[in-house]
Amino acid sequence: MLTQQSTAAALLHRFRSVRAATLHFCGPLSPEDMMVQSCAEASPVKWHLAHTTWFFETFILTEFVAGYQAFDPDFRWLFNSYYKALGEMPEKKLRASFSRPPLDRILAYRTHVEAAIERLLQHTPEDEILRRVSLGLEHEQQHLELAATDIKHAFYTNPLQPSYLPLAPGHSVGHAIAPPMEWLPFSPGYPVRPGVIEIGVTPDPHSVNGFAFDNETPRHSVYVAPFRLASRAVTCAEYLTFIDEGGYAHPEFWLSEGWDTVEREGWQAPLYWRRDTSNPSGWSIFTLHGWRTLGELSETPVCHLSYFEADAFARWSGHRLPTEFEWEFVAAQTAVHGNLLESDALHPRPAGSRNGIHQLYGDVWEWTQSPYTGYPGYKPLPGALGEYNGKFMSSQMVLRGGSCVTPATHIRATYRNFFHPATRWQFSGLRLARDAAS
Repeated sequence: MLTQQSTAAALLHRFRSVRAATLHFCGPLSPEDMMVQSCAEASPVKWHLAHTTWFFETFILTEFVAGYQAFDPDFRWLFNSYYKALGEMPEKKLRASFSRPPLDRILAYRTHVEAAIERLLQHTPEDEILRRVSLGLEHEQQHLELAATDIKHAFYTNPLQPSYLPLAPGHSVGHAIAPPMEWLPFSPGYPVRPGVIEIGVTPDPHSVNGFAFDNETPRHSVYVAPFRLASRAVTCAEYLTFIDEGGYAHPEFWLSEGWDTVEREGWQAPLYWRRDTSNPSGWSIFTLHGWRTLGELSETPVCHLSYFEADAFARWSGHRLPTEFEWEFVAAQTAVHGNLLESDALHPRPAGSRNGIHQLYGDVWEWTQSPYTGYPGYKPLPGALGEYNGKFMSSQMVLRGGSCVTPATHIRATYRNFFHPATRWQFSGLRLARDAAS
């Protein structure tokens, strides 16, 4: 068992690594790039840099460090996101207007707070401080991923449509051939308690080792009937068939709200796809490496789908989306490994050629058919931190598994992501499921 001192030392190392990773991602960006807020879901990268720092200052330094001097008192409300218990905050849509404070002051803010957190960790603080630092680091990794999705949309909406990074000579995002889709059978709970499995995490208020968000708790029993899960995610080529066969023109495949959204928004393909008669595939796809042809990416998992599109494809194909419990049952038996942020691909890759399950972690967040609600016995964190997850348990759907821009140390089998069903700007895709008897 780790001692409190060794836990604090390990957390200090992780703190430095996570904070450095955020700045490393910002390396190719100009100060002007970091000002852009191109859609309602997104925030400027500069704001992400400040808000993640605000989290450490607000929930740790101002609460636990006697005599701590805030870097700038105005930052307490300026970089508040949605914590209403802490007071007022600017409207989210106004974040692109924050030309002041300038970037160099935001970076100075990060340095100021980092120095204070490091001093705190070097003196073996109490368990609650260690838990909050862990939460702050998971929060920062979430915002690192958001920065990647947000800057992709910003560059897509820029008339010049620049790339975040050019593709290295001799490298390709796609081209490998995805293996045929297999239907892998699973019989949860057999033979001990047929159909009954354990889901989630048991919270331990005395533990500072390991981490889980409150929405992953408590661990509880659920019934899951035998099912089959596709061995890999759905590819761009497979989704193109749905488009070519009129998937966006047939309301019978769509949920009512989904069909209304298709008609209102004029959707004809996933976000970042455009018709392109200059290449044989007829389509091009915008990536963080710029435009690529669909031919190059045809074997990669389709991404930037809404829940409505994922569900419509599943219905069209004669299958369904998995529940989050089916997904977790399979993922709990699988090591965290895949095309995650550290692979530097910055886009989904084709599945490998080995047998068995592929792409559970990384590549694309996988929509499930499960609504985002609290588990039986769920209790949010006390105080303002209880607003982190609990107040969003309405009108959203669960995604699992992480994506190509998710840090590898941030994802786990029990991790629950959630978005409104019309959301498309995330690296979200789908994996098919079906009942065992079908």
